[in-house]
Amino acid sequence: MHPILNNSRRLLFYFLGGTPFAAAIVYWLVHTGEMTLSAAVLMGVPLNLLYGFMCLMAWYPCRAMPFGKFDFSRILLTHLVGALLNSAIWVLAFKFTAYEISGVFPGLDTRLSKDFPALFGAGVLSYLLAVASAYIALAIQASQEAQKRAAQATLLARDAELRALKAQVNPHFLFNSLNSISALTSSDSAKAREMCILLGDFLRRTLGLGEKAAIPLDEEMSLIRAFLAVEKIRFGSRIHMEESIAKDVLDVQVPPLLLQPLVENAVAHGIANLVDGGRISLDAHCNDSSVAITIENTFDPDAPPRRKGGVGLTNVRQRLTARYGNAANFQVSKNGDVFRVALTFPAEREARTA
Repeated sequence: MHPILNNSRRLLFYFLGGTPFAAAIVYWLVHTGEMTLSAAVLMGVPLNLLYGFMCLMAWYPCRAMPFGKFDFSRILLTHLVGALLNSAIWVLAFKFTAYEISGVFPGLDTRLSKDFPALFGAGVLSYLLAVASAYIALAIQASQEAQKRAAQATLLARDAELRALKAQVNPHFLFNSLNSISALTSSDSAKAREMCILLGDFLRRTLGLGEKAAIPLDEEMSLIRAFLAVEKIRFGSRIHMEESIAKDVLDVQVPPLLLQPLVENAVAHGIANLVDGGRISLDAHCNDSSVAITIENTFDPDAPPRRKGGVGLTNVRQRLTARYGNAANFQVSKNGDVFRVALTFPAEREARTA
């Protein structure tokens, strides 16, 4: 579609921009053609509008012959011929109109004829100016479309990465849980069965998340509690969970199963290696623009170092980066027998309808 013809506001501004040219035509008709001002307006304005529409048509050959795909000399020749033809038609329209109303204004066509070459030249220049404007508009349009395509490609790539990272979470957790069930089957079959039931309930809840990009933090905490219910079958009172969550952060949107792998790591690599068990603490608060979540757990500093590049921490870091970019921060630290993971990311809340 034509960028001006399909937009009434742009069309209005286009013709307002041609007001000085129309005023010059009216002035010429009054002083050279010896017409009254009202008659000059009635003749000059419609003819000026006519040529304004004719110049708008320059957009179509410009679109059909973009730079880079056609030889420049061919493009120049095409638009020069178009300028000559359109200007000639416009001048003929002036001549015909002047001849038709010469009965009212005797000798009008004769008085104006000496200035028709200048009018023809002005028409050629106006058309070529319209051609240049059309190419500028096409270049801007192409740039905007390229930016839009790049943004869409980035969004699709990010969504694909998030889906791939999200797909890692459940298999990783399931693998660890099945190992726990296997360890219990030989020592306490009743607890193994209970753990299977709780595990099935947890997996059903995670499957219910579907393709959700984000869930409220309150729902994420509910999933963490369901996960800990599974692990407490194996570790019992050795796991102690402390929560310090501000009320205003419960409705903040977070990627599903973002925090669960961190709590899972705290159990598998911290609590599991402590004979007397240990503590896991989760603190969450937010301000108007960001959320800060800290997860700490005790661990045995003398235990063999864990392998590098584990799924849990790497997955969470990559998911934060993929969703929030540089607006997110992920830090891991150790202080004595306390392992600490700190996350900050933009606070997003689900839009509420009135």
